[in-house]
Amino acid sequence: MAERGAPRSHARAFEPTRALGRAVLVAGVLVFAAVLTGRFDLVVLAAPFAIGTAVSLVRRPQRVPTMEVTAAEPFLVEGNDLGVTINLGNPNPSGFDLVVVRAVVPRWVRLVHSDRPYAVNVEGGTIAGVELEGRVLRWGRHPLGPMTAHAVAADGLLVSRAVTTPPLPLKAYPATEHFDAAEVMPRAAGHVGGHRSRRTGEGGELAGVRRFGPGDRLRRIDWRVSLRTREIHVVSTLSDRDAEVVVLLDALHEAGRSDGIDGKASVLDITVRAAAGIAEHYLHRGDRVALLQYGGTVRHLRAASGRRHYMTALEFLLDVAAGGHDDEPPPSSFGPHMVQANALVMVLTPLLDVRSAAMLANLARAGRFVVAVDTLADPVLRMRATGKWGEVAQRMWRLEREAIIGQLREHGVPVVAWGGAGSLDEVLRGVARVAIGRTVTT
Repeated sequence: MAERGAPRSHARAFEPTRALGRAVLVAGVLVFAAVLTGRFDLVVLAAPFAIGTAVSLVRRPQRVPTMEVTAAEPFLVEGNDLGVTINLGNPNPSGFDLVVVRAVVPRWVRLVHSDRPYAVNVEGGTIAGVELEGRVLRWGRHPLGPMTAHAVAADGLLVSRAVTTPPLPLKAYPATEHFDAAEVMPRAAGHVGGHRSRRTGEGGELAGVRRFGPGDRLRRIDWRVSLRTREIHVVSTLSDRDAEVVVLLDALHEAGRSDGIDGKASVLDITVRAAAGIAEHYLHRGDRVALLQYGGTVRHLRAASGRRHYMTALEFLLDVAAGGHDDEPPPSSFGPHMVQANALVMVLTPLLDVRSAAMLANLARAGRFVVAVDTLADPVLRMRATGKWGEVAQRMWRLEREAIIGQLREHGVPVVAWGGAGSLDEVLRGVARVAIGRTVTT
């Protein structure tokens, strides 16, 4: 982006360097000494300094350089290569001796030689590009910049004022944890979809054979049964329905240290990447997926389906951040009323706070189908205790956490550790059996 409010006059656009001061000082001292001593040979020595400085200043540029920063790829995934181009333009007929560019690099962006300034020669009326290469190490929004450029002109006698561009917003989507679940939904409640419903209708799952009735299609006639019973019978099928999945992210606390895509993963890393994998899986099957953040700030993404909604879900995950110790959403802004009665609620939580357990129990008591997915990483569980009472404190913490998990299971909330593909099949099978039991009872 070009600079705003660029100075037009030479006095505002460029400033003298120390080289110009030294050249004027040397020439002035030699001329003054020649006048005092009468030695005109000193004037001959001062002439190159004076003439060279005058010629360089006559060819000085009048305008500062322009700068524009662009990214090679608008969509990035953490761990992918990053390409950034800095286009530097020279609006003057005379060229710059050198243009030096510095960039403020965020924590999770690695650029080659980012600890040094980048220099390029820009001729008059031309545009030169500086290619920056690197990687994005973690998901999220990373502002690259601001970028600052200085142009050196007049043989190093002048330097331009700083030309600054606003930071370039980089979005790195989370790398999706591979997830696959072969089990059916507890209650497939939509009109069309890929899940087998308990209701008869148009579908591919055989439900049985019954007598022909008004509205039945002729292509559904079972001729074998009809000839044997001498009454027309038709094949009945179960309708294919879609389901609504609510992915609830517990963002009350952050635990562990994040080292980016190539290192250790924190609780928030596991939570965001798992949510991206679950959303991708169910959206690919045609289901409706909603995202909900529980923490100091309550954020809700309504249920929808399709490729566009998947990109919207990734944008939602970019802004997930852990709240403080005292941050808790007010009761009126979060509760079972935000979740549909037939939806499957997958709660990604490290179970580090009793408030998270209370939230899960509240959803279960309201009749929602809840699955608690434990996102606490194993390195955190195996952390070494320090201090005199460190081992005792660690044991008490483990016992308290096991007690919370036991209480949740007593409330009918299954707790399973996140393990990627197939790790939730057994739990989802149990939830489906519970849903069928509720339907039969009612």
